Amino acid sequence: MELTVDGADVFVHTGGVAPDPSLPAVVMLHGAGMDHSVWRFQARALAHEGFAVFAPDLPGHGRSAGKAPSAIGDAAAWVAEFVDEVGLGRISVVGHSMGSLIGIELAVVSDLVDRLVLIGTSGEMAVHPDLLAAAEAGDRLAVDLIVGWAFGTAGRRGGHPQAGTWLPAAAVRLLERSLDGPLGSDLAACADYPGLDRASQVRAPTLVVQGAEDRMTPVRAARKLVEVISDARLEVVPDAGHMVMVEAPDRVRRLLEGFLAG
Repeated sequence: MELTVDGADVFVHTGGVAPDPSLPAVVMLHGAGMDHSVWRFQARALAHEGFAVFAPDLPGHGRSAGKAPSAIGDAAAWVAEFVDEVGLGRISVVGHSMGSLIGIELAVVSDLVDRLVLIGTSGEMAVHPDLLAAAEAGDRLAVDLIVGWAFGTAGRRGGHPQAGTWLPAAAVRLLERSLDGPLGSDLAACADYPGLDRASQVRAPTLVVQGAEDRMTPVRAARKLVEVISDARLEVVPDAGHMVMVEAPDRVRRLLEGFLAG
C-alpha cells in the first residue's frame, strides 16, 4: 500500500490483505534504522485474524521518502498525521525499540491509542557514545555493534522456524541501508527521549514484551517501565534477545493476538 503523508510518499505493509476499515486497526512501528519487514511474521497473522494492519516505513526509512524525524515527538506527530490520512479512528499501536518510544509519546499527546504494545523497550534508551558517533558518521562499525548485541543465543546460532533464515545476516543487510543518515538520527532521538517520565502519563492498557536475553534494553529496564504505567503487564520471552519478534515469531504473535483482542 502506498500513500502520501506530509507531501512525501509512504510505503505501508498491510500483511498481504487490503485493510477493512470496519476492523480494529493496528499500527506497527519499527525500530531505529529498520523498516516494516521486522513485522513480517506478525503482520500477516494479524491481517488474517480480524485486524486491519498498517506497518509503515517511517519517513526516510525503507521504501518511504522524506527525512527521518529528528526527535521522538516529531515521529509521533507524523504517526498521528498518518492515522488521519488513512482515515482511522482509535488504534492499537505495536512498537519495537524506537517504535515503542513513539508509541508512548503518541499515547501521551493524543487520544488515538486504545491499546499499546511495547516490544524490546526501556524507559531510558541510553546509546553508547562510540555507537552513536559511528552511526552519525555512517561508519559500518555501527551495524556490527548493533547486530552483535541484538540477538539472543539461539538467534545467533541459526535454526529459525522459517527455513533458510539467518537473522544476523538479515539484520546487517537491513541496517546497512540506513547508514546514510536515518540510523544516526534515530539513535540520537532515542537517547534524548525521557521515556520513564512520559510513560508515567500513559493511560492506555499496555503490554510489554521483552526477550529474556535482551542486552540492549534488559528485562530489568522493562520492569521499571511497567512500574510507572498505570495499566501494564510484562511478558518475558525465553531464549530471545532484543529482536524478539523475529527470534520468537510465534510466541510474540500469540501474545499480540490475545492482548489486542481484549
